[in-house]
Amino acid sequence: MTDTGDPGPLARYLRARRELVQPAAVGIPSTGNRRVPGLRREEVAFLAGVSSDYYVRLEQGRDRHPSEQVLDSLARALQLDDEATAYLLQLATSNSTRRRRPRRAERVGDGIRSLIDTWPLTPAYVHGTYMDVLAANRLAIALSPFNAPGRNSILAAFLEPEQRALHSDWEEMTARVVPYLRSVAGPDVDDPRLVEIVGELSVRSERFRELWARQDVKHKATGTSLLQHPQVGPLELHYEKLLIPGAEGQTLVTFHALPGSDSEERLRLLASLDDSARTRADAVSMGTDS
Repeated sequence: MTDTGDPGPLARYLRARRELVQPAAVGIPSTGNRRVPGLRREEVAFLAGVSSDYYVRLEQGRDRHPSEQVLDSLARALQLDDEATAYLLQLATSNSTRRRRPRRAERVGDGIRSLIDTWPLTPAYVHGTYMDVLAANRLAIALSPFNAPGRNSILAAFLEPEQRALHSDWEEMTARVVPYLRSVAGPDVDDPRLVEIVGELSVRSERFRELWARQDVKHKATGTSLLQHPQVGPLELHYEKLLIPGAEGQTLVTFHALPGSDSEERLRLLASLDDSARTRADAVSMGTDS
């Protein structure tokens, strides 16, 4: 094999996950001066029941296609959950057999657009495979202008000061969104759009670099966002992320407040403020046109 200097995504993943496992967690006494974070290579090999030389070849990228049995053993040794194990298996799939996503423009169906536009108190938007916003209703954009079509959710989360100010739970939110990106992007880590996004974030955000290096994979599809909106104040909103059938890679993201809660009242106020602002803008536009 020609040495390209890049061991490949499987090797990078194995090393990152090895460095996150504490010896005590797998029954290895943490004594003496350990010069590496996490487990040593020979310790992973022992726990997985493979030779040290073979595991070294995997981490160096000299063997990129281990058997499923070996991968399952490595997953147990590295204490991967089901989602991370599935991702490990995907990374080991041959590039020649893995289906690359077609590079075509992502478009949201008219039915989805019409549906989210009928939700007066439910901010909702649709993002594509790499979290590019493709469609959004009025309340989603009133909640944050970075929910508007043409924006990218993960770029905004790390690079826009307004997003950090909006999210009271910014540390927790960013810790969720990076593993989520890996889960929706899948194993095709060399896709040009993903490389573009990761490259920009890696240069401009230390927080992103730290989280991306962990190689966590987690499709957290439901949870709570804590926001501090500049117009209506604190909001506690529950989110749902729903894959859209028949639209590969597209996800519908919705937010809702508990019925009767202060957050629901603040959402009503935000919708009213948005309606008033649009009415004034329309009046100005009509006056300009006349």
